[in-house]
Amino acid sequence: MMVAGTDCKNDTGGGFDRQRVRISDVLAKPFWEVHTAIREHRYNHYWLAGGRGSLKSSTCSLEIPLLLIRNPQCNAVLLRKVGRTLKTSVYAQLQWAISLLGLDDYFIQKASPLEIIYKPTGQKILFFGVDDKSKLKSIKLPRGYVGIVWYEEADQFSGMEEIRSINQSLLRGGERYWCFYSYNPPKSRDNWVNQETLIDEPDRLVHRSTYLHVPREWLGELFFAEAEKLKAKNEMLYRHEYLGEVTGTGGAVFSNVEKLEMSDEMIAGFDRLHDGLDFGFAVDPLAYTKSHYDAKHEIIYVFDELVAVGMRNNEAAQRILPKVESRRLACDAAEPKSIADLKSFGIKAYGAKKGPDSVEYGIKWLQDRAKIYIDARRAPHTYREFSSYEYQRNKDGLFVSVYPDKDNHTIDSMRYAYAEVAAQSRRKGSITKGALGL
Repeated sequence: MMVAGTDCKNDTGGGFDRQRVRISDVLAKPFWEVHTAIREHRYNHYWLAGGRGSLKSSTCSLEIPLLLIRNPQCNAVLLRKVGRTLKTSVYAQLQWAISLLGLDDYFIQKASPLEIIYKPTGQKILFFGVDDKSKLKSIKLPRGYVGIVWYEEADQFSGMEEIRSINQSLLRGGERYWCFYSYNPPKSRDNWVNQETLIDEPDRLVHRSTYLHVPREWLGELFFAEAEKLKAKNEMLYRHEYLGEVTGTGGAVFSNVEKLEMSDEMIAGFDRLHDGLDFGFAVDPLAYTKSHYDAKHEIIYVFDELVAVGMRNNEAAQRILPKVESRRLACDAAEPKSIADLKSFGIKAYGAKKGPDSVEYGIKWLQDRAKIYIDARRAPHTYREFSSYEYQRNKDGLFVSVYPDKDNHTIDSMRYAYAEVAAQSRRKGSITKGALGL
């Protein structure tokens, strides 16, 4: 089926010849009307919400090179809240889209600095993290103006005030603009992005999509099987993760935590033990946690801890060694000296691997477990932190998708303890996502 006006042809004579790829062949049907609205410039702002596999990010990455080709004075700026995530997210997305559209010969892809250049005109696609706003103020373009902006993972920004400020800096000197905001709706009803998109504005299109309307062969049978598996196991989590529904009312990060008294007999049967340690001393406490993971049912049982301020490494080692026995102890990799101290006492301590988004992914992995049962008698600090940990609030009092770096020491300990398990899950899920550019 052909969508009117969606063949890959440059309408402006920019040196680009007609291609065989049709947008209707690479763009999911739920986005055909969105594509028409973008092409006809019906709106300046496009908010694309959806769960896993909904193709919202893929759609943005397909539209941007086409907009550049049709609008020879336009340049594009692609934004993430944190700059170190750019290369493996939006930059990789654009590479995928350009290749899928058969346009590799028309674009130069540079890794340092990250940018993509349309050869016939010199138009640029630039990539920035908002954690360094000074770079946004020093953008130099060989021609034209910034007419396209994409906020990937828009919910991670601190609110509309931040976005308006960025748009005011970028969107100058042109006649036509396209701003894209792609995001997974946060669980919390009171998150700023969920509240913002309830506002009906004539210059804004809010579009919601799910994987259910994507051709099965695009995502693969494994994707659908995993979705059904989660639906059977935890329907509320499925509705949020896969359908993009807002399932919470407040700002609690962990809605899957429950208090559970565990008997000695129950604990004696635990055979998949995980130990984690977050270092601390003067102000922040040292925090050790011990738990069991039922991988089949995706349930974590936390039943022991050591939390103390002012405890030196030698004393901590003496207290932890009987708890960890001969198992490996995952620690904060930023403390190599402390890890060496623990090793000198016979503990198999090692630094948990970190990546550009290890904190976010680690917490997300913990959130996605069916349950986290915590014995509040045996691990009171762990229960308090997990049950009271909330998303950060912006100046308007609305929640933002940011995890505060406070009162989270046992949470960090648990992230380290399960970093390897979470990494295995991530590698498994990357096969489908990488193939489609999700």
